[in-house]
This record gives sequence, C-alpha cells and structure tokens, in this order.
Amino acid sequence: MEKIWAVNDINYTDEQIAYLQAKLNNYCSFTITRMLAQRLAIDMGKLQNPDTSESELERVRLFLRPSLDALHDPFLYRDMDKAIDRLCDAIEHCEKILVYGDYDVDGTTSVALVYSFLKHNCTQNIEYYVPDRYSEGYGVSFKGVDYAADNGFSLIIALDCGIKDNPRIDYAALKGIDFIVCDHHTPGEDLPKAVAVLDAKRADNTYPYDELSGCGVGFKFLQALCIRREMPLDYLFEYLDLVAVSIISDIVSMTGENRVLAYYGLKKINENPMTCIAAIKTDAGLAEKTITVEDALFAIGPRINAAGRMKSGMDAVKLLISNDFYEAVDFAKEISRCNDDRKEADRNITESALAMLQQDPENDQKSSTVVCGDEWHKGVVGIVASRLTESYYRPTIVLSRNGEMLTGSARSVSDFNLYDAIDSCRQYLTAFGGHKFAAGLSMKADVYDDFRRDFEDYVAHHIQDHQKRPTITIERYITFDEINDDFYQKLQAFQPFGPDNPEPIFATRGVVNCGKTRAVGKEFPQKHLRLEVTDATQTKMVGIGFGLAAFADILKSGNPVDICYTITQNDFNGKRSLQLMVKDVKAV
Repeated sequence: MEKIWAVNDINYTDEQIAYLQAKLNNYCSFTITRMLAQRLAIDMGKLQNPDTSESELERVRLFLRPSLDALHDPFLYRDMDKAIDRLCDAIEHCEKILVYGDYDVDGTTSVALVYSFLKHNCTQNIEYYVPDRYSEGYGVSFKGVDYAADNGFSLIIALDCGIKDNPRIDYAALKGIDFIVCDHHTPGEDLPKAVAVLDAKRADNTYPYDELSGCGVGFKFLQALCIRREMPLDYLFEYLDLVAVSIISDIVSMTGENRVLAYYGLKKINENPMTCIAAIKTDAGLAEKTITVEDALFAIGPRINAAGRMKSGMDAVKLLISNDFYEAVDFAKEISRCNDDRKEADRNITESALAMLQQDPENDQKSSTVVCGDEWHKGVVGIVASRLTESYYRPTIVLSRNGEMLTGSARSVSDFNLYDAIDSCRQYLTAFGGHKFAAGLSMKADVYDDFRRDFEDYVAHHIQDHQKRPTITIERYITFDEINDDFYQKLQAFQPFGPDNPEPIFATRGVVNCGKTRAVGKEFPQKHLRLEVTDATQTKMVGIGFGLAAFADILKSGNPVDICYTITQNDFNGKRSLQLMVKDVKAV
C-alpha cells in the first residue's frame, strides 16, 4: 500500500530557528534546532520576549535533560487528599488491603508496584488480585468483590480499571468495602461511588497531565503517600522499571511526565534493574544489551502480557514482585512459554481471519474490518486486530464467539477515533471500554450482523481520506553530508521515543545506487533491501529496508529514488558506523 509522506508542518522562519540556536549557545545543528522547536511547539513570541524567554528555554532544557524534579505535585489530582486519608487510616488501623488490577502489562505492573511498595514500607496486611480474563473479564468483577468480602478486606485499591465499574463498586459498598480507583481510561457519564477516584480524564480534572499509564497513576498515588508520610522518594524510585515498562507497553503519549518516568525507568533497567526485570532480560537473551524502548515494547512487555493472555495475570505479578533472582528466572521461563503459545495462537487466528476476509466479495469496498471466529483465543484477538490493521489499514474489530456471547478487541488507524465509532453502536453492546486507538467490547451473538452494519456505516461516513492510507511524518529533507556522529548523538537526546515523540524520520531526494544494493533475506523470494547509495553531495550511506526488496531492481538500474529513514548505529566486530533504517522508497 502506497504511503503518504507528510513533512512536519509547524512553520518557523530560518531567522527564528537561528535565534533559538543562538539562545541554546549553538548546542546543536540547525536541523536539530528546528526539530526541537517543532517537537515542543516553541512560542517564538514568548522566546523573543525578555519577560518570557527564560520559561521557553527551560522547556527545551527539560526536554533535553529530563528531571524527576519536574514531576507534578500529586495532590493536584482531584480526590488525592481523600485517597491518601483513606489509605493512611487503613494502614494505621491494620485493615486488610486488596490491590486489584487488570491482567495486561499495564495492570500487572500497577499491581506489582503498589503491592510491593506498601508491603515493604507500610503494611503486611495486604494482598493482590488480578481477575481471570475468561471467567471474570476486564475490570472489577463481582467475583473479585466476593473474594475481598469473604477474606475480610475492607479497602480495595483498583489500578488500571474501575472507572466504569459502578455496579461492582456499589456492590462492594453494600459489603462494607471501600474503593480507591486509580485509572487512566475515559469515565462514563457518572463516576463510580468510590472513596476517591484518581483519573485525570474525569470532567472536573485539576491535574495538569492526563496521559499517564495506569501504572503511572499508581506511581502518583504512592508519590503522594511518600509526601504525606515524609518518606524518601528514593524508596519509590526503586520501582521505576515497572513504570517505564507500563508506559512503553501501553503505548501512551511519550510526553511530559510519561517521558520523564520512562527515561529514568529505562536508565534503571540498564544500570540497576529490579530482580524481576533482570530475570526477564536474562530469559530474553538481553542481559548484556542496553535496553531500548523497542526492547521493552517487543521483548519485555509481551512476556509479561502473555501470562494474562494465555494463563493468568496472577502469574505475571508473582514474577514482578519476586526478590529472589533464581525464583524470578523460573517464573520468567514460565511466562516465556506462555509467550510462545501466544505467538502460535496469534499466527493461527491471523491466518484464519485473513482467509475469511479474502473470501468476502465485498471486503475490498469496506471502510472497516469486523471478523468473528468460534472460540478464538480471547488473549490474542487484540494482537490479531493489529495484524489485520497492518494488512488492510482500516479500523478493525476481532471477536471471539463463546456460546451466545462475542468478546473482542478493536484497533484504529492514524488519528481516527475508534472509541467514538464503537460508542455510536453502544445499543448493541453489553460492555465496552478503551480509548481513541484501542478498545475492548462484548455483545450477544444475535446482534453481530446489526453491529457490523452500523459500525461500517459510521466509519464510512466519518473516516477522512488521509486516514485511509498509512502516513509517514518526515521531520525534514536533508542531505547525507549532514549525517555524522555529532548529529546522531544529538538525536539521542530526543529519546525515549513513542507516541507524540516519535523517532525522527528524515528524507533525502535523488538517491542512487553506488555499490552492492540488492535484495536480501532468508526467505524466497527475498523480502528485504540492502542499500549502498549516494546523494547529490556524493556522500555514501549504507542502509536496510525491511520488506522493500521490490525496489532493488529500480536502484540497481541506476534510476534515482527518494528515500525516508531513521538513523541507527551499527556495531559489527567492534566497529561502529551509522546506517539508515529505510522506511519507504519513492521512484522519482
């Protein structure tokens, strides 16, 4: 599918960028200074005003050098005082506290964070609970509340869930159990009747940042507890590994506090990891590697997630709270086996779903994808939805039929609001929740055809043309002679990368083959492209383009092409060199 190339369109004059560059004492090149202005949406009027210039420059400095001192006051959260009052009262009176969280990586890291911190620093009267994905489903369950009541718990701390669980929280109140809700999902029309609801997406929010992960909200809750009880924040920073993994794995905005927490969490993972993270690194063959966002996203996070998808989120928490390395390695091996099972289920269901779509004569004319299979593994339907989105690039829902009920996951494209599309069909649903890019939902089987029709109708009438094709956002067109070690090192200051702070993609015009450009790969036919190319400056660069082998013949013929790419560092036999990771090629 042909991709749209869109150049970052925040317009600054060369004079304005030169002014910012001078204000930064020529710290970086003109191109990277422009990137800083664009990433931070620098207000040039404020920058050039003596009264406000320093505050704009401070934003740049904090971006280049994230600081834990820049974290917001947790008591700016609506209800934080109430939450801490209730928790401190429970600790003082030795009440039994149940830490309750979702079964995915964000939920299980949240549970491990809050449980471990409170157990090690505040109380022994504490347990954790993760609902079974299949018998209880997402969020607070009646079974979970009954467990708390039967075992004498008087306070439940709900993490990464609870914001739309009003009936279960009302049920808990009837049994004399209080709730503190720490969530980051969009609330329903009415907030649950909990003692405190910590959610920056509530309508009366007073907190300055609303993009934290569920584990991030749990972190703010504990930060407030540290302040109230005058405990050193270093005690809390010991768990930043978990917060970073949650932020990266839940694919929340990599800006503001998320970026600060992810930055220091990755730093800790690499310098002094928690026992559980060290065990996962060892099992994944990453013990000696510097862990990146990509490693957390594609190696660490999926292993934690797999336990909740294929077996039980409780197993993931057992690993994440372990302080014995050898025990943790055994747990890590077990969830790694779950991850292998997840991969096999993912592959089989994806093949079945693609076959269904290929047999549908109307498939190519549709604006959305909705598929359903008998007893497809609920733990992987979200991953399958992502795979189908990659194949057809349109809003996608994958459902599993079990008896008379359908349960599934949805994934979106570009900036299309998936949550609104599902909400428009809420009359067919027994439950749903999520956000703009991903959601979960369930319905009775007899409304499937009606839901599918109305969902397709909504998408067809609301999706924009630019949302129907993948878009590559390019920072700037550059020439190869700009790419050197200093340029690369300055780019690293933009890390960690993620949503709203993506890895910079550059483009170069008129690139021609100058050597051994060819198709490569173990498959037949070979799928990937290895490039040795030059541009108008006669500077040579080497690169790799995964899945781009079709362009090999064009380049080998001597025809010029435009390429877009990220810049990476290749370490081979002790020698480091810069290379291009090519994202797309356009014939000139």
